[in-house]
Amino acid sequence: MKYIRCLFAVALFILSPSLMAEGKNPKPFVIPELTSWTGGDGHFTPTGRIVLGSRDKALFSVAKSLIEDYRLMFGRELKISYGKARQGDLALSLLKDKTLGEEGYRLDIAQSAKLTAATPRGLYWGTRTLLQLSEQDPERKLPQGSTIDIPRYALRGLLMDVGRKYIPIDYLNNLVKVMAYYKMNTLQVHLNDNGFKQYFDHDWSKTSSAFRLESETFPDLAIAGASYSKKEFIDFQIKAESQFVEIIPEIDVPAHSLAFSRIKPEIGSKEYGIDHLDLFNPGTYEFVDALFKEYLSGKNPVFRGKRVNIGTDEYSNAKEEVREKFRYFTDRYIKYVQGFGKQACLWGALTHAYGKTPVASKDVVMMCWYNGYADPKAMKEAGYQIVSIPDGYTYIVPAAGYYYDYLNTEYLHKSWTPAQIGNQKFEDGDPSLLGGMFAVWNDHYGNGISVKDIHHRVMPAMQIMALKTWTAHDTSIPYAEYNEKRLNLSEAPGVNELGRIGRGKQLVYERSELRAGDTLPYMEIGYDYTISFDLEAAEEAKGTILLRSPHATVYLADPKSGAIGFERDGYLNTFSVRLPKAGEKINISIQGTNRETSIFVNGKLRQRLSPETVYVLEEKNKLDVQHNAPDPFTPTVYRGGAKMHYQRTLVFPLKEAGGFESRITNFKVYNYLVAMP
Repeated sequence: MKYIRCLFAVALFILSPSLMAEGKNPKPFVIPELTSWTGGDGHFTPTGRIVLGSRDKALFSVAKSLIEDYRLMFGRELKISYGKARQGDLALSLLKDKTLGEEGYRLDIAQSAKLTAATPRGLYWGTRTLLQLSEQDPERKLPQGSTIDIPRYALRGLLMDVGRKYIPIDYLNNLVKVMAYYKMNTLQVHLNDNGFKQYFDHDWSKTSSAFRLESETFPDLAIAGASYSKKEFIDFQIKAESQFVEIIPEIDVPAHSLAFSRIKPEIGSKEYGIDHLDLFNPGTYEFVDALFKEYLSGKNPVFRGKRVNIGTDEYSNAKEEVREKFRYFTDRYIKYVQGFGKQACLWGALTHAYGKTPVASKDVVMMCWYNGYADPKAMKEAGYQIVSIPDGYTYIVPAAGYYYDYLNTEYLHKSWTPAQIGNQKFEDGDPSLLGGMFAVWNDHYGNGISVKDIHHRVMPAMQIMALKTWTAHDTSIPYAEYNEKRLNLSEAPGVNELGRIGRGKQLVYERSELRAGDTLPYMEIGYDYTISFDLEAAEEAKGTILLRSPHATVYLADPKSGAIGFERDGYLNTFSVRLPKAGEKINISIQGTNRETSIFVNGKLRQRLSPETVYVLEEKNKLDVQHNAPDPFTPTVYRGGAKMHYQRTLVFPLKEAGGFESRITNFKVYNYLVAMP
């Protein structure tokens, strides 16, 4: 009998080693997943004290960040103390331990919770784990156990295209907070780009373009009201640094450069289009030198971080002299940026731009996005440090109909790590591979996508990329369980860009009467939602507001037509519904998802504002087949042209009621789509 019991124990250990290692407390859920865990018994209950192991300034700074974030999330003020940790204390220490590297940390949770790291960065990541664990227990208890948590990749990031969609600095600051909460450490800001000329009569002079940063050297370069001042951008980087997120600014040249040739037409290429800079014009180099110098020079440069991206992608390779000149351009600006003490980053294009002109590779970061432009293994052999950002796995282009609208998180969870770049596979941990990123490319000017819509796409991508760049293939939780549990985590301390209110499907807010000028306790509610109210109509002037927030406005009578509508991000969308005559009563319900916004009157659907496909109609595509017809009329029909999917979504604003005259009662907010009779 003893032999059978012993054999069973051995079999259990072989078949389920994780159960034996984890003990009674299984590995707790956090994002990214802990890279190790030894479970203990019971739980740790915090007393509210943080005990610091020394009076080191960096240690104190991390502790202060934890205190502020804990207060934002849980409404409790932790207190700092020094000395020996007692039962219920959180103890933070910086200790020399080369095994933890720059970003690893050790967390031992028993009667006290002891967090140690070799660097402030590693310690800070450990506090993110503490916060995520705390928010999953109503009493903020932590499971006893220990972890040594070390990332597999040093660079874990996101690229945000602000050139083709203005992204306010307030959102970028919140985005950094979200990244830090999930231990993502790099945000590349793509500062310039332009639209596709087929949407603008094939006329570069009409095509939208933008550079989003104030320039004193070229005062007409940045768009007033839709760009960042130098001070804003510096402050943004400082805030990011305090959360251990590196900002990589990108000035994309010599292609994607219409914003530059618009103010300096002479440097635009006559052969390839003026969105390409003329590589053979000395004025091009004078302009680009001056632009980079403005942000890189001086004791306190505008570009504060250690890295700067110089662009260098998607230029023509049709002619040998152009390829060689492109390679010269690339090499020149790698060295130019390095001359200011920065590490140069660039988009991989040297397989596409094949040639003999040497291009510097020492201490240069190449972003490998498409293997036809830069063969990753060839780039490794050339000496580049590689960032994996393969378009077929990690590109989001909102509502474009190509690449991803939302990343395929299930596939990424099960099958991808940064070692997979297109059809090439490296070993996880390859010394040439710095890490991985995903990208949001806002290709389609005018497609109605809002910053809220972008964020709705970013969040699931952020969480899965945080997981896969931290753990690679060492993930133990099945995708279905992961995908359910991830929704229980906050976006970040003090951040609710998704507009989530409540847990589970419920009526989350109501008031018997909504009066003009009322202030509500919520900023907004995000997808999916239902807003319902009874309305006794009064005469309302055009532009009469029902509710607004800093991000959106809902009108009882929109400024143009006087119908019910809404505005956000500079887009006005109107329902074909107007208020009834003064004194008449109706019930109105508005529902919103990430795809459409619907209005119901007295429980009946009146209109869905779904994505609308719009076409660019060109005279050359006009179908003219009529010949000798007795009736000279024929409809104008086109073979087709460039199309765009215009989005009419709304994260519903709740913060402040407008100055309406109508009486609004029985106002209710549901965090789900209520079934209509």
